Amino acid sequence: MVVILPSSTLENSLSILHQVPEGHVGVYWQGGALLDIITSPGFHLKMPLITHFEPIQVTLQTDLVRDIPCGTKGGVMINFEKIEVVNRLKKDYVHETLLNYGVRYDNTWIYDKIHHEINQFCSVHSLQQVYIDMFDQIDEKMKDALQADCTRYAPGIEIISVRVTKPTIPDSIRRNFQQMEEERTKVLIAIERQMVAEKEAETHKKIAISEAEKNAHVSKIQMEQKLTEKDSARRQEEIANAMYMAREKSLADASFYR
Repeated sequence: MVVILPSSTLENSLSILHQVPEGHVGVYWQGGALLDIITSPGFHLKMPLITHFEPIQVTLQTDLVRDIPCGTKGGVMINFEKIEVVNRLKKDYVHETLLNYGVRYDNTWIYDKIHHEINQFCSVHSLQQVYIDMFDQIDEKMKDALQADCTRYAPGIEIISVRVTKPTIPDSIRRNFQQMEEERTKVLIAIERQMVAEKEAETHKKIAISEAEKNAHVSKIQMEQKLTEKDSARRQEEIANAMYMAREKSLADASFYR
């Protein structure tokens, strides 16, 4: 029996000296059984043909999930073209995770799980909610859903963030949404203009009231000034009359005595 291996696998199997790149750890199999040995970055030796080696990344990595179709609550089919999941495999859980889920552990807990969670989310929400009302919440909902299952079944996988792109919807519905958005924009502009007009009217009113109060205050001051002037003139006239009467009385008394 002749077994023909791929060139990369053959080279990996035949090599004695191998390198673990930075940000990775080395894991090993013998006869298909995962060994407990985990090596750090650098050069290492292994037995050719018997021991198989794979580098496993333990730093941040971004898994790109493409083309996720789903149906909304109303039966409209939409498609998420791209969802990015930033995740990390904890170094202390590498052996446990690979033992349970293999080297392609992210297929189970990220790629397949994203498809499932997106379809679950779409099935209980309308197109309006998915496309507009709740779109800003999808990132966090997907992150929480992924992390909840990973924490329960694969605790070595840490979900850092999820970035969801706007889904593709049928052209006819998209045009309706665009028209709705245009109408909404027009309404917002009209409301903004009305608010500006009301502010201007209020400002003019305040200016008019301020001007009227200023004029009234000025008139009051002028009136008080005139009254003060008249009162002063009256006092002067009273003093002059008193002086005149006193002088005439003196003259009359003098004439009478004489």
